[in-house]
Amino acid sequence: MMKHKSATFLEFVWIWNQMQGYELPAHHKKIGAFLEKCLKDKNCSGALLMAFRNSGKSTMVGLFCAWALYKNPNARILILSADYELAKKMVRNIKRIIERHPLTKGLKPKAKDQWASDRFTINRSKELRDPSVLARGIGANITGARADLIVCDDVEVPKNCDSAGKRQELRQRLGELDFILVPSGMILYVGTPHTKNTIYDVAQGGFLQSFERLAIPILLADGSSAWPERFPLCKIESVRQRAGPLKFQSQMMLRPVELSESRLDAERLRFFADMLDYRQSNNAAVLRLAGEKMVAASAWWDPSFGRSEKTDRSVFACTFFDDIGNAYVYDIAYLQVANEANAAEEQCEQIAKLAEAYHLPSLAIETNGIGKFLPELLKRVLCKRAVRCAVLGVHSTKPKAERIIEALDARVANGSVLFHERIRHTPFMEEIQNWRPDLKNMHDDGLDAVAGSLLNAPVRFGAMISRNSFASPDWRYGNPINNLNLNDIKI
Repeated sequence: MMKHKSATFLEFVWIWNQMQGYELPAHHKKIGAFLEKCLKDKNCSGALLMAFRNSGKSTMVGLFCAWALYKNPNARILILSADYELAKKMVRNIKRIIERHPLTKGLKPKAKDQWASDRFTINRSKELRDPSVLARGIGANITGARADLIVCDDVEVPKNCDSAGKRQELRQRLGELDFILVPSGMILYVGTPHTKNTIYDVAQGGFLQSFERLAIPILLADGSSAWPERFPLCKIESVRQRAGPLKFQSQMMLRPVELSESRLDAERLRFFADMLDYRQSNNAAVLRLAGEKMVAASAWWDPSFGRSEKTDRSVFACTFFDDIGNAYVYDIAYLQVANEANAAEEQCEQIAKLAEAYHLPSLAIETNGIGKFLPELLKRVLCKRAVRCAVLGVHSTKPKAERIIEALDARVANGSVLFHERIRHTPFMEEIQNWRPDLKNMHDDGLDAVAGSLLNAPVRFGAMISRNSFASPDWRYGNPINNLNLNDIKI
């Protein structure tokens, strides 16, 4: 496949790093030696490179592709990603290297139509139908293409591997690559695993069985950092705290944990007892909680009209944020109605009272199912009560269990979310103690409402300045509720 040239891949990388003012870290040397060995080995049909997030593996792969073209200008490379834009990003990276690397001088074509954003053809001796480098998303039609090197860059992502059916579909699509690869070519998979049933399985019977494999977790077997210059142990611990146990194990240690095995450690919950302290000073409204000045708020209503214990509960959650990112879940209200025939109006009245009591600049309503007509109804109730609070309808697309894990896994583990003492005496405590993502017919509506308030972009108080004059200063929007323009709200 490759025409002989003098520079090895590591030499190629070293020259580039010298130009950029970078050193060549130890794990990049491992990656470089691994990729060159696999490319030169005629018996190697495929290679799998897994490395921790922000390891620089995409940079190394881009350099590898540029080096492959330097070694053989007639080579054809297909870049395949779960997201087409990600594949184009890799193409741009390769183009930049070819333009600037001294060893690839003269490869850039003169014709602009040969130098597109998702494909390009370098100066080469052969007339070939396929471009030198082509970017495609995993769902694109690639039938009829031919490639000497196929780079599957992050083809496995949460949205295409969170069910058995999706994983099977992904495997079927990737199985078509065997018909695109020329007999002497190589497939390179690059990514991090997102599920225990990952495609990145090189064991007997695995999807990539017989593939050569290199895995570099952030922490090596002896407990040292794989990249101490950029990730000393103190920084790794900081990453662990921010990411949470599940994401850290999957994305940094390359050991994915099934969502069904997830737990939320209720014993780690932190509580506070202070009440909201709302004051006005120098014509400005200031809200304090637990001794800290609050800078933003987020409220979420997950509505339901059911009254049976077996049905979903209607839950409102309100969260405030300080200036260093700590979240204070101030209230989780499980709404009750006296008249089921008037459930919507009754609940909107309760929500309006909470919005007024907590000085909320805005709140979001989950509009899946019955919630689709509630934003307009709530706006009318707020207007009637003269409560200046913006209302936003949000349609949730991510599965509930994923939302809960994303919102709470890291924050509970690192203590950056605190709950008001009154929440100890609500159904929320039973929910978090018993929650399992794979259990059916269990109450998790309080958890979902809290997740919504944590994941929904908080609105900063200072951004909601009234356009009208008020007897008392207020951070909330000053226009009539029914005429709110959400585009005017700055977050």
